[in-house]
Amino acid sequence: MNILLSTLNAKFIHSSLALRYLRSYAQASFPTIELVEYTINDVTLNIVADIYKREPDVVAFSCYIWNIRETLDVIRNLKKVCPDVPVILGGPEVTYDADFWMKKHPQIDVIAIGEGEQTFLELLQAYQEAKVTGQPPRLRDVAGIAYRDQEHVRFSMPRAQIEEMDTIPSPYQDHLDELNNRVVYFEASRGCPFKCQYCLSSIEDGVRYFSLERVKEDLLRLINHGVKTIKFVDRTFNINKKYALEIFQFLIDNHNGTVFQFEITADILRADVLDFLTENAPPGVFRFEIGVQSTNDETNRLVQRIQRFDRLSRTVTQIKNSGKIDQHLDLIAGLPEEDYQSFRKTFNDVFALRPEELQLGFLKMLRGTGVRARAKDHGYVFMDESPYEILGNNVLSFGDMQKIKRVEDVLEKYWNAHRMDHTLEWLLEHVFDSPFDFFQSFGDYWESKGWSRIGHQLEDLFTRLQSFLQTQQVEKLEHVISLMKFDFLHNQKHRPRKLWWEDVMEKQEMQATFSAVFEQRDQLREDFARHASLEKDYFKHTLTAKVSFDIDTWIKTGDVIEGDYTLVVYYPYVEGELNAFTMVDANTIASA
Repeated sequence: MNILLSTLNAKFIHSSLALRYLRSYAQASFPTIELVEYTINDVTLNIVADIYKREPDVVAFSCYIWNIRETLDVIRNLKKVCPDVPVILGGPEVTYDADFWMKKHPQIDVIAIGEGEQTFLELLQAYQEAKVTGQPPRLRDVAGIAYRDQEHVRFSMPRAQIEEMDTIPSPYQDHLDELNNRVVYFEASRGCPFKCQYCLSSIEDGVRYFSLERVKEDLLRLINHGVKTIKFVDRTFNINKKYALEIFQFLIDNHNGTVFQFEITADILRADVLDFLTENAPPGVFRFEIGVQSTNDETNRLVQRIQRFDRLSRTVTQIKNSGKIDQHLDLIAGLPEEDYQSFRKTFNDVFALRPEELQLGFLKMLRGTGVRARAKDHGYVFMDESPYEILGNNVLSFGDMQKIKRVEDVLEKYWNAHRMDHTLEWLLEHVFDSPFDFFQSFGDYWESKGWSRIGHQLEDLFTRLQSFLQTQQVEKLEHVISLMKFDFLHNQKHRPRKLWWEDVMEKQEMQATFSAVFEQRDQLREDFARHASLEKDYFKHTLTAKVSFDIDTWIKTGDVIEGDYTLVVYYPYVEGELNAFTMVDANTIASA
């Protein structure tokens, strides 16, 4: 048989772990399985045409909230041109309401419910037998599916989970070239010990592990192939201390520059594991994703989320202070009984930890979850179709949700993108009552200007912030503008051609600055000093800006020394080398 495994990824750089598990489990019996990945941005008819030309006998799709609409569009059209080709769907989006999907979409022939490896293999064997005998496939004998029996939807016997995880062949024994320039998803365990009611993992019981030997072999194979990013999909990677420690140590010893991302439950990370990581983790190799979701105790109780925020805070702070591991913290707006003011507090509680990235998400009423089953208890209104995002509840109106979305928009553009960290720290310390109030006020202003409906370039982010700040009562606004200039110049990898501020220095002022730099060149970094010795090279490799205080001293000590300063930023034009800056006034130069 010609068997086609497919999915629609959110982006081209993503790769589907589920498809690779299905292929690895079935390929001993069906070695010619073809795996093809599309994206949700591909044209539907182009996908259908590509599948059609492959002449499959069976097509199977992996379905999630981010691709179900596009997948259904594909199969509706595919069935019109290939009406006799069985279409199998699997994945979390169709698992928990299979009867609904089968009845609403007659193009679906089979839905695999739950864990799919054994089910998929047995389905292929049933279709293979039917092809040989000329009889209809005996689908009722395949456990763990919903299927059509003429006009009726039938369910076969439930399928038990695979207990011996190593019986699943590795999805990374071959076909590694498919993963070039892609993010690779990796699984060391399945299941989650917690029962958070908004998460599909709460439905499974227990945690099952692949052997450490198997995990290490797969990881080393991927590392040696040159995979740049590996994301562990384990729901709570650190739940088994000994297991996690051994994998951490293995990756420290063998990473070869690959970056690894883990989902960590920070408040249960043991002190000795934390010390081990902060002492031994290579900088930039590990990245932790930590779900906080809410700091409201009653909200956490209602969703059965066990969390000690004080312990979580200590863990996040110690990791941040080590400077070795980037942290991505998650919040969910719209959880039960968390109103706008409570979410404001949650946001400020978590932002105080200054994570490298703060992801603000909105509750999605996933099929099969407890919050969806009890939606009426909290007056939830939500989208009928994926992604099932809430529109409001008994304590959070649709208007409140839209306000928080404006916070998310500005948070992504300014904090998570790290375009002006020094500027934001000044604003949050000196100008606004709280981080949430800054992002909310700026988000509201952004929306009022219609900027959410038009694009922007890098320079626009600075001019728009400047425009917003001019509407606020900002003391020492000139210092904020100075920091904006610093962030703009210091974050550039190459000497920018376009500046966004108006008080650009005249030639005579730039020459005077050159003379001051030249006189103090022995205090500069060696490569900076070399180019500062010749006026031609100096102007080719530097940019200058007028600023109102000594930014270098402020960064080092926190002291604000006001004056007529010039910021000089040097760009080495050598790949991998960072730029350098120095502050100049009439009498003083300080370098970094």
